[in-house]
Amino acid sequence: MHKIDMDLVEMTLDVMKYAIDRISSSKIKIGKPKKAEELKALVGETITDKGVGGEYAFDLWKKYLSKTNVPVDHPRNLAFVPAAPTRAAVMFDLVTSASSIHGAYWMEGAGGIFCENEAMQWIVSLTGLPKGAFGVFTSGGTAANLSAMVTAREHWRENDIFKREKGLIITSIGAHSSIKAMAKVIDVDVLLVDTEDVLHGAELKQTIEGLTDHERKRLFAVVATGGTTNAGIIDDLNTIGTICTQENLWFHVDAAYGGGALAANSVRHLFKGIEKADSITIDPHKWMFSPYDCGAVIYRNPELAKKAHSQEGSYLDIFKDEGAHGFNPTDYQIQLTRRVRGLPLWFSLAANGTDKYKEAIERGLELAQIAGRLIEENPIVELVREPSLSCVLYRRIGWEPEDYTHWTYKNHKKGFALVAPTKWRTGNTFETVSRFCFINPDTTEDDINAILKSME
Repeated sequence: MHKIDMDLVEMTLDVMKYAIDRISSSKIKIGKPKKAEELKALVGETITDKGVGGEYAFDLWKKYLSKTNVPVDHPRNLAFVPAAPTRAAVMFDLVTSASSIHGAYWMEGAGGIFCENEAMQWIVSLTGLPKGAFGVFTSGGTAANLSAMVTAREHWRENDIFKREKGLIITSIGAHSSIKAMAKVIDVDVLLVDTEDVLHGAELKQTIEGLTDHERKRLFAVVATGGTTNAGIIDDLNTIGTICTQENLWFHVDAAYGGGALAANSVRHLFKGIEKADSITIDPHKWMFSPYDCGAVIYRNPELAKKAHSQEGSYLDIFKDEGAHGFNPTDYQIQLTRRVRGLPLWFSLAANGTDKYKEAIERGLELAQIAGRLIEENPIVELVREPSLSCVLYRRIGWEPEDYTHWTYKNHKKGFALVAPTKWRTGNTFETVSRFCFINPDTTEDDINAILKSME
């Protein structure tokens, strides 16, 4: 065997050993961040004319670079919306990469796309959408929301009277930041209903009735939230969906974070009305235990998405010829080039079964209730509002905003925990508070207690 082949084998074995150790480890550390200048001083030049060699580069990763990251699956990483991919999903993410599948067209990726579609069918079944509804995996919630709103806008503009109008959508101030970012990309305006709590149909109706005639003409969609990122709040999807039907508006539900809870019997009723949606965003890399990056967009009528997104080009004709027919994911979202990012989710679902998924999601809900009880029993902290889904907002009595920031950085640099502050609106005042978001079923009551104790 040639030396270059032996080097490749040895490098592969080193990488596989690292992966096995990481996947099988029950105790992982939260990395301590370093400035770019510090890292540069440690590793030196890594991109050179001749290369530094795989073994040397990999040693730099293990010795220095990997230790400055915060693993999303650490049980005390409770900031933002973390993730907790199953071991099966992580293992098959390696297979996904090693298989080098282009997941845009059935002709190239039939086996991988078939697996994605099996996983997607389960997700769609959770929503209660009618027969014929289906979806596609995206890079995340932003891409999913963007794909849905492009579809909505293009469907709206099928009517000639709207072709020259700049679109308008309505959502609440509690909606995810990607809604406003997406609106910039597709050049539509966003009208925010002034509530960070539950958006009700009555508030939506009042907002619509307050529009000018021209604004009402421009209005084509409403975005409700199925579990806000900040507080886990679910809008009144049932009444909002009814109003959207009455007003002939596209009804989109951004359930990127909260959508996983559709699998939990204990809270499924809170999503009543989601079955009325024209499109739904759910991120498997959040509460469905898939690795980054894996979002999903689901359509009541996928053909509308295909009309909006299908790309044409002579170099693409072969993928649509007789004999190549099958489900082409690229036709239903904004990306042409895509990996089969739903493949690790399929393997995890197949390996573990959906009952295990339900148990793990219920555990996240239970952890939020445990945290709420512990906070109520602790005299130095208090709940800002009752826990919702797996989010818990609480304040440290007597703290100013800088105290929260200092506490977060201190715990992070110690490698102890990552819990970030956020802001919550009470009346006209925005208050800095602390926030837990429970995704990882391996988080324990002791972990929660230890974090609260660190606030003393």
